[in-house]
Amino acid sequence: MAPRVFFYTSNPGKVHEVELVLGDLGYDVVWRKAELIEPQMDSLEKVAAFKLMGVPEPDSPAMVEDSGLFIPSLGGFPGVYSAYVLRTVGLDGVLRLVRGKDRAAEFRAVVGFRDDRGVQLFTGAVRGRIAPSPRGKNGFGYDPIFIPTGYRRTTAEMASEEKNRLSHRGIAVRKLAQWLAREGTRPPRRARTTSVRNVA
Repeated sequence: MAPRVFFYTSNPGKVHEVELVLGDLGYDVVWRKAELIEPQMDSLEKVAAFKLMGVPEPDSPAMVEDSGLFIPSLGGFPGVYSAYVLRTVGLDGVLRLVRGKDRAAEFRAVVGFRDDRGVQLFTGAVRGRIAPSPRGKNGFGYDPIFIPTGYRRTTAEMASEEKNRLSHRGIAVRKLAQWLAREGTRPPRRARTTSVRNVA
C-alpha cells in the first residue's frame, strides 16, 4: 500500500499539481477539502506553520501549502496577501498597478508537512515577469499573467507537466519528496507540533 499524505486545501488545482509530483514518486495524496484559517502574517513560512496547527491530529502525515506573487516594484505586493488581492481586485487590478513600472516578479511557495517528527517547511521560488495581459486557460490564480524567466509563455499557457517542472509549488513539493526519501515514511502516530524546521 502506497504511503499516504493528507493534503489540506480548498483549491483543487493545487491538489492536481501535488498529485503529479508525489503520485509519480509512489505517494497517495489524499485531499482533505478544508478552509483553514490564513492569518495575516509577514511571511509565507509563518502562515504555513499556523495553518498546520488547524489540521486535525488524527490525519498524519499532513500537508498544507501557502504561496504568493511578489513584485519588487510594488514593494513585494501582493506577497502574503495574494489570495485576498486576487479575490478583490483580480488580475486586471494587478496589471493596472504595474503599469509603467518594472514588471519583474517572483512566485514563492511554502509547503508545510507534519508527522510524528514535528513540522517541516519546504520552500520553492521561480522568477519571471508580469505579462502585458492575461493569456492561457491552464492553471489557476496568477498563472495567466506570470511568464517564467527564459520563457515567452505564461504558466497558464503551459501543460500541467511542463508547469510543474519549473513551478514554485513543484519545487517545494519535490523538496518534500526528497526529504521523505531520506527520512523514510513512518506509520502515522499522534503528531507533535513542537519543532519547526525550515528546509530552504
